[in-house]
Amino acid sequence: MPLTLRRWLLIAFAGLGVGALLISCATVERTVVAPPEIEGATFVGNKACYECHTNIVRSFISSPHARIHSADLQMKGQSGCESCHGAGSRHIAAGGGRGRFIINPGRDSQTCLNCHLQTHAEFQLPQHHPVLEGKLNCVQCHDPHGSDIMKAAGTGLAMARLNESCAQCHREQAKPHVYEHDAMREGCTVCHVPHGSINAKLLVERDLNLCLKCHAQVAGAGQAAGSIVIGSIDHTLLVSRGACWSAGCHSAIHGSNVSPNLHY
Repeated sequence: MPLTLRRWLLIAFAGLGVGALLISCATVERTVVAPPEIEGATFVGNKACYECHTNIVRSFISSPHARIHSADLQMKGQSGCESCHGAGSRHIAAGGGRGRFIINPGRDSQTCLNCHLQTHAEFQLPQHHPVLEGKLNCVQCHDPHGSDIMKAAGTGLAMARLNESCAQCHREQAKPHVYEHDAMREGCTVCHVPHGSINAKLLVERDLNLCLKCHAQVAGAGQAAGSIVIGSIDHTLLVSRGACWSAGCHSAIHGSNVSPNLHY
């Protein structure tokens, strides 16, 4: 961060009466994250968790979240199960039980957001899934423990079954159609940002710019320079009337049962 900008920020915060600690790539080399705090509890290690949560601990080793775990890391409470769930001694002493002296990120996404800072920022954008409002949580879309995270989709964290995850809530959009939009085969995130966006409906681009990312063609012989041709049809005039779906041309954007041109 340039010195002038840093000084400006410090002055701005001081003027608001707010004490600020600036942490950036210029001030620290790594992110320091503390595990959730459970008053009076001490760390017991993964082996203690295995006694009751056998299936979860067994599959957890294949999870990207397990990569920070190693017996010789000397990072007390910052690796393994307790890095997300908090120290487990009081939970074990109480005989276990849901939510008894233990943190459940499935009910409170703040534990996830403490590490996934970029995702936390995306949820602050004008259009976002209502995670911060408590209407959704991270585990409804992501599997933090198991081997499903490792399936071949490139992004992991259950994104191998991306459309199926979205379909749990967006059933109308994800249902099968006679004429499907090819983009649906690639996944919902071709068109939508899953966490948050500045565009309506969590779109990656606004208006017809979204469609033209895939459907724009270079005008060939016999076409005027600068014209927009899609398929064999000159769309130059058509696109001036609005987005491809809002102009009434391809309104069945997710798929159609009556028209290969995505009409209702």
